[in-house]
Amino acid sequence: MKVQFLYLFVVISITLILFSFDQKEDFFEITKKDVKFIVPKGFPEPNYKFKNNKLTPEIFLIGRKLFYDEILSKDNTVSCASCHERIAAFAHVDHKLSHGIYGKIGTRNVPPIQNMVWKTSFMWDGGINHIEVQPIGPITNKIEMDETIENVIFKIKKDPIYVQMFQKAYKDDIISSERIMKSLTQFIGMMVSSNSRYDRFIQQKDTLSKLEKNGLTLFRQKCASCHTEPLFSNNQFLSNGLKMDSTLKDYGRYSITKKEEDKLKFSVPSLRNIEMTYPYMHDGRFKKLSDVLNFYSNSSLHSENVDARVKNIGVLSADDKKSIIAFLLTLTDKSFLYDRRFVDPEYVFRKE
Repeated sequence: MKVQFLYLFVVISITLILFSFDQKEDFFEITKKDVKFIVPKGFPEPNYKFKNNKLTPEIFLIGRKLFYDEILSKDNTVSCASCHERIAAFAHVDHKLSHGIYGKIGTRNVPPIQNMVWKTSFMWDGGINHIEVQPIGPITNKIEMDETIENVIFKIKKDPIYVQMFQKAYKDDIISSERIMKSLTQFIGMMVSSNSRYDRFIQQKDTLSKLEKNGLTLFRQKCASCHTEPLFSNNQFLSNGLKMDSTLKDYGRYSITKKEEDKLKFSVPSLRNIEMTYPYMHDGRFKKLSDVLNFYSNSSLHSENVDARVKNIGVLSADDKKSIIAFLLTLTDKSFLYDRRFVDPEYVFRKE
């Protein structure tokens, strides 16, 4: 009898919770306060400042809907969120390489989306240099979405919900590539991660353990010249010593510049939320953080053009690695990972 009562109580509780969300949906409401961009304490001024793309709830909502909508792909099966999963800091867990349209497999690991307005270039090879045109890359890529911007506009114009949203946001019926890109930029650009335990420690609002503090000291000695605080990237293209995968034959930055010195150089990724964004490296070859540190600690594994800063890391002891990993875990920002602004409400309330 008690078991039946408990079961009934749980069912009723869950129903009430879902009913409450379904009635109010205020959890997903976006206000002016939600799209007010504030540079976090200790952060540099962003590279992109929304000067010519005024943040509004209405435009942000268009960007959110587009991000989660398969309409951006040729056969309406792939969205931005298909690869950039919210719970993984908008990276793609489990897969070494990106998965695109028609089941095609890409040649690079999916990078996370966070603190994008501080970046000066995009993609692993820096092939795109402005956040407002960044979405064009995956949309038109034959492996990822294989669509044209013209056809995306055509499909959006036929959708009455989008038509209504654009009219509300822009006070007219113009749906253009510029507005689509700026809407996505507002959604992506607001994805700011700055409230990890590390951040609160720096602001003297939290503490770190002895092991974590030791890891921070080692990190600053061994890693920070490339993964520079507070963004944990220096926005440069460097060779970290990885030898080229003979099956992928990816030369990195060289594919853009055609300069010999850029062979096997890739964008230095941010380490924020690194706990959540496995597998690691541009080709996803390492599953664990311990694999990454084992690689950096073993110079015999490095390519000939490895950057001098990697050479200077030297041999890491087992205790060194343990400490560094403990520190890296303090970069996980749960408030960012669970930020309601970036949840897809249509998925949560989707009816089968």
